[in-house]
Amino acid sequence: MLILQQHLLNDSFLEKNTLLFLLFIISFVLFSCTASRIDDFSPANKLAPSKLKEDVVVLKKTLEANHPSLYWYTPKDSIDWYFNTTLNSIQDSLTELQFRNKVAKLIARIHCGHTTVRSSKGYAKYFSKHKTPQFPLTIKAWRDSLVVVGNAIKTDSIFKRGTVITSINGMPNRAILDSMFQFISMDGYSDNFKYQLVSIYFPLFYNIAFGLKDTNTISYIDSAGIEKTGIIKNFYPIPDTSRNRVVNNIPFPKPTRKQLRAARRQNSNNLVFDSANTGYLHIITFSGGGLRKLFRESFETLHERHTSNLVIDLRENGGGNIGASANLTRYVIKRPFTVADTVEAISRSFKYGEYIHPVWIYKTLMFFFSKKQKDGMYHFGHLEHHLYQPKKVLQFNGSIYILQGGFTFSAASMFVAHLKGQPNVTVVGEESGGGSYGNTSVHLPSLILPNSQIEIILPIYRIVNDATRPKNGRGVLPDVYVMPSSDAIKNGIDIKMQKVRELIDARQRLMSKKN
Repeated sequence: MLILQQHLLNDSFLEKNTLLFLLFIISFVLFSCTASRIDDFSPANKLAPSKLKEDVVVLKKTLEANHPSLYWYTPKDSIDWYFNTTLNSIQDSLTELQFRNKVAKLIARIHCGHTTVRSSKGYAKYFSKHKTPQFPLTIKAWRDSLVVVGNAIKTDSIFKRGTVITSINGMPNRAILDSMFQFISMDGYSDNFKYQLVSIYFPLFYNIAFGLKDTNTISYIDSAGIEKTGIIKNFYPIPDTSRNRVVNNIPFPKPTRKQLRAARRQNSNNLVFDSANTGYLHIITFSGGGLRKLFRESFETLHERHTSNLVIDLRENGGGNIGASANLTRYVIKRPFTVADTVEAISRSFKYGEYIHPVWIYKTLMFFFSKKQKDGMYHFGHLEHHLYQPKKVLQFNGSIYILQGGFTFSAASMFVAHLKGQPNVTVVGEESGGGSYGNTSVHLPSLILPNSQIEIILPIYRIVNDATRPKNGRGVLPDVYVMPSSDAIKNGIDIKMQKVRELIDARQRLMSKKN
């Protein structure tokens, strides 16, 4: 499930009318709240230490009561220590950003990619109206490398696409990345997700980690291989006076309806072919309507054209609906499968429900669809026991190449994990951001801290994809690794897709020799 997408459910077995009713109720609850507190917001406002500490205590108690993977990768004594350290560090009044940074560092210690921190609604609304300076460069990050992808200052002639950066404002690349990474939650120890998120939101994370100066001194490698230093000012965006504003001022912004519609439109036009009888299926999300029809029509077309090779590109897919992911899996998998070995929650009651929104929806869903088992956990039986069968008529039997990267997350990484190891499947790219062993997701209510009003996404169910896999905190590993390249970025070459085409050509040459 896309960490930037929050939905009522990540499964699709409920009746459509029920879902529509629930979504209507949620919309009513969300939009009927008073706006006075939001309208009075200023980023300079500060809360007293006692109020902030109260929020931290509420956060800890709520996580202990309902987060099923709180101690999955970090033992309890360490979690307790991190909370105590955070409490002791709050000695003065703080702005929301200062406090949110502390909470984000704390949450990141859990190593759960679905447990994320967002700004308050007042903060988001304020910055949708008030534009602020931004770090001007979009940067691709991997290992210790930083390479310019885009420059908001169009008149700048130094920092062009492909420029290799060695330091920013006197700080080397590794120190910059480590400072940003401390605010990002991830599944286990799959740092590749952090690299990808920083690559998408580098200006944002730079501002969060360091704040902005009037100008930035950047060391870089010129075309002759010589390290030089240049200066670039910040970018001042033009105020957006349109009604449909996209707010990108927080680490994990919730997608607007307009963004989701655009994603669905892109999904609906994603099957293309080349002269080598290869189909390219680009799926950027497992969320939204129309996916079942899209998959059926795509595989009908693949069969009509007698396609030999299929490339499924999930590099931009942060997940979404588990049911949609399972549906796509049925077209390419060779064996029956379940969504996961285990889908379990600590409780179906919410001891601190006054801070969870909308709590009654989740209590109702859990009452009907979870049941307490002998292990004391509440299991989502449908997801554990429903056996999905491969498609009989439209099963694709050719060679399959799955492209993945650090942003391949949740339901997308679950799709890859089901297929990895199948003889006709080759996974190409980088380690997925989503955990191979499992994750914590399905229901994702919002925990609103009472004083600061910042929002914590609280996943309710722990998913073990396959209990036979090692619980080592890693993502799904590719069969063929392809890492980024500064030359490829400079020249606009998709080296992962290039590698896939090389693999297809090599296979075709081999088959020709055999024939």
